[in-house]
Amino acid sequence: MFTAAQSIIAANHPGLPDPGVVLVADSLLWPHQPAVACPAVAILDGEVRRRGVRTVRGHLHVDTEDHEAVSLRAVLPGIGGLGAAVTRPTPRVTEAVCGAMAACLAVAGVSRRILLAAPRSFCAGVERAIEVVERLLNQRGGPVYVRKQIVHNAHVVADLQARGAVFVDELNEVPRGATVVFSAHGVSPAVRAAARLRNLQVVDATCPLVTKVHSEARRFVERGDTVILVGHAGHEEVEGTLGEAPERMILVQSVEEARRVRVADPKRVSYLTQTTLSVEETAEVVAVLRGRFPALRGPGSEDICYATSNRQDALRDVAAASDLVLVIGSPNSSNSIRLVEAARRAGAAAHLIDDTGDIQPLWLTEVRTIGLTAGASAPPRLVSAVIEALGGLGPVTVEERETTRETLRFTLPSTLR
Repeated sequence: MFTAAQSIIAANHPGLPDPGVVLVADSLLWPHQPAVACPAVAILDGEVRRRGVRTVRGHLHVDTEDHEAVSLRAVLPGIGGLGAAVTRPTPRVTEAVCGAMAACLAVAGVSRRILLAAPRSFCAGVERAIEVVERLLNQRGGPVYVRKQIVHNAHVVADLQARGAVFVDELNEVPRGATVVFSAHGVSPAVRAAARLRNLQVVDATCPLVTKVHSEARRFVERGDTVILVGHAGHEEVEGTLGEAPERMILVQSVEEARRVRVADPKRVSYLTQTTLSVEETAEVVAVLRGRFPALRGPGSEDICYATSNRQDALRDVAAASDLVLVIGSPNSSNSIRLVEAARRAGAAAHLIDDTGDIQPLWLTEVRTIGLTAGASAPPRLVSAVIEALGGLGPVTVEERETTRETLRFTLPSTLR
């Protein structure tokens, strides 16, 4: 029979157990008894890590006679288990493990309802961009170079890296003559020129809705307008759009900036917007601009993309009925951050999580209804993982609330069709 200490050795690698590493159980094993799965393992694992302790995951062989290790475990009948073990722990590690287990158990055993917003997760532009890289990897093998993150999600990037994609910040990191993919966020004309100078074979994965904004920028400048771009400084989409005519475009990020902005000719001014903004906040900014510049002209159709608008609409419906809202998305995802802001404006406590490990048990205190959505760049599998993990703390019922159904699909670049 394995001991808890031997479980830790197996979860690491052959050799002596590392006294600085905690084994967080993905299942509890007893001799001559069925194994108990631990669906909430990622929540417990994240809580231990937030307390400054390294972890590994694996099977925990339960042995109360093991004097080499401190072993904690709990079984929630009909739900699953929680468990952690550490060999020769220091007082700090013991405190961290016990505290993490206590935090999870304090919110366990409670029935909760999950309100699942729809639409959620991948949009057409994100699916197209990911498929571009996947097809290149299938056709040519690695490495396939990608300028910047193909979409703003750490899990998507890690998955593609594991298959041979190489993400670079600048084109001088790409060997001359190699193939490079431009991300879904678009690039400036200067970047395209740099690619030609290096004789790179470009495959453009820019979202067609971002390409639309670039086209509008060129058209508005050509007719003699100063173009006000509503967006966030430093975002790759904004940098690419501003690059179309940097001397004729002005970035405005807020209502306050809209009240102060100056243009060369108030009778010749247009506006465009980043595609992933808050619909409500952008409307406030544009209203201020219209009040200051009565001749202001805009795009023929809204620049904020359908997927951003749809996810915000769906989230508001869910947030109004939720004690807590979880938004799955990476911290650099603009549309995901806007979803958190929308939930908070609707009166719900809301948090952005990259994955299940970011869920803090404290958030679940006295929570009975959880709103759940995912930004347009977050994989659908992360939604399923969050539901499973929450179900590892207590019974859950899932209710999907669909406000609209998305059917739009974008064709691939001609070189890959």
